[in-house]
Amino acid sequence: MSAVHGPIIIGSERSEAGIPAAMEILRAGGSALDAVERGLRMCEDNLEDHYIGTSGLPNARGIVELDASIMVGSTRAFGAVAAIKNYPNPISIARKVMEELPQHALLVGEGAEAFAEYLGFSKAELLTPEAKKLWKDQLKTINSESIEGENTKATTGDERYRMASLELVKRMAPHEGPWGTINIIALDKSGELVCGVSTSGYPYKHPGRVGDSAVPGAGNYSDIRYGAAACTGRGELALRSGAARTIVENIRAGMSPEDACTAALLEAAALPDDFRAELRCLALTPDGRHGGASGMQGSTYTLMTEHSTGPEFHPRRPL
Repeated sequence: MSAVHGPIIIGSERSEAGIPAAMEILRAGGSALDAVERGLRMCEDNLEDHYIGTSGLPNARGIVELDASIMVGSTRAFGAVAAIKNYPNPISIARKVMEELPQHALLVGEGAEAFAEYLGFSKAELLTPEAKKLWKDQLKTINSESIEGENTKATTGDERYRMASLELVKRMAPHEGPWGTINIIALDKSGELVCGVSTSGYPYKHPGRVGDSAVPGAGNYSDIRYGAAACTGRGELALRSGAARTIVENIRAGMSPEDACTAALLEAAALPDDFRAELRCLALTPDGRHGGASGMQGSTYTLMTEHSTGPEFHPRRPL
């Protein structure tokens, strides 16, 4: 994609819930950091989206755990939280880790929750009735099948604990419809390049599982010299291949954003993986070039410039 002058913002599927508000900040001369946080907060608050923030699908025990990260291209400052419960806007907590706790970059679980409480973030019930129903329906499907040596009916605390066994996690699948992490990358008028990622993780995951979204170089990376990149989908493959950093390094080597994303996906696809699922990525450069790639036909990413009247949808290159 050719260069675009002026502020620009791109995001993964379903980021259109927050990108228009983020572009309002950029048009007014605001920072890419504020725009990315604002855009992802709106996505986190979108109750119709079950893969991020409030209404995210829970882990195998029925508990919603959220991951998020944010990275600034000029300094490569990074903040993240992972496996955080009861706080609906992890992207804002991740930003505070970066700004208020710069001696660290990533907080997880109870430590992340204690930090959020200290800063006065509001708590909320993240498991909405609709998401809880989706989880229970999935358990009913599993209960109707025989699992050798184990009664899987969730009626007591002990039985519910067994629901989180490895075998059950392997067998539980996402619901039908669009799903996955959301990432947003913004370039502001000053030339700052910021990337943010937020997710409730793989649905019905093993408790404590953390994917690529909270890990720099895996699901999120930004370097003002070359570009920013982010991933959605099979987070374990992004972790193992260092996908986001690989994309930025490919751009550094002279590849276009689209070619850089494609090469990173091909590298990840070469890894052995018994639980292979699709991985997608997108990238934005300091001169406004952008592109994405995916493991299937029909995938898109969202774009807005200061001249856009609304979100625009661009195809990702399929492998």
